[in-house]
Amino acid sequence: MSIEIKLSKKRIPYKKAMLFLNKRVEEVKKGDNKELIWILEHPKTYTAGVSFKQNEIIDKTIKIIRTNRGGKITYHGPGQLIIYPLINIKTRNMNIIDYINVIEDICIGVFNNNQIELIRKKEKNRGLWVKSAKGSRKIIFIGLRYSRGVIHHGLSINFHNDLEKFRKINPCGLDGREISSLEELGINYDKDKIIKELKERFIQKFDLNLI
Repeated sequence: MSIEIKLSKKRIPYKKAMLFLNKRVEEVKKGDNKELIWILEHPKTYTAGVSFKQNEIIDKTIKIIRTNRGGKITYHGPGQLIIYPLINIKTRNMNIIDYINVIEDICIGVFNNNQIELIRKKEKNRGLWVKSAKGSRKIIFIGLRYSRGVIHHGLSINFHNDLEKFRKINPCGLDGREISSLEELGINYDKDKIIKELKERFIQKFDLNLI
């Protein structure tokens, strides 16, 4: 069964996306539907994962949405690309760490192909950083949920989003000043080209019809 690729041009509200994904997860578990790679953006939204703590909110006036992914609090909004792969890693004999390594490798390879160097910092948390004159800054974030062989939620990539929103929280347990975007760092990029290459790499890696 091939993977469905879903690319949404309009911003999808977070709660609406989660309703769709949670339903699809149950269908994939039962073998009633295809796996999915969904590429989209969300409107302005703060979400809190299962290891979130209240002291990670700096601006107490913000509203958060509790979600069932792993990880802490983060921000989603326009200019940040979201990729939700919904994949049965059990059928691929992968564990969660294998899967995280693979999606980081995919991002590193695609960005390297676009003359952008990404680095890992496994001692802090998973995700990817870019070197800058002010030190390394995190631009790619990973938050996942695993259930009976199927993994979902996914990754977010900061292209040109409002970084002041990150200063109102300690995103992913980090100081908000450690977060940046390709735009803020003055890095040239072709967003459509990167999206196209990410989509191709995910299909190459996970579509069982191509193995």
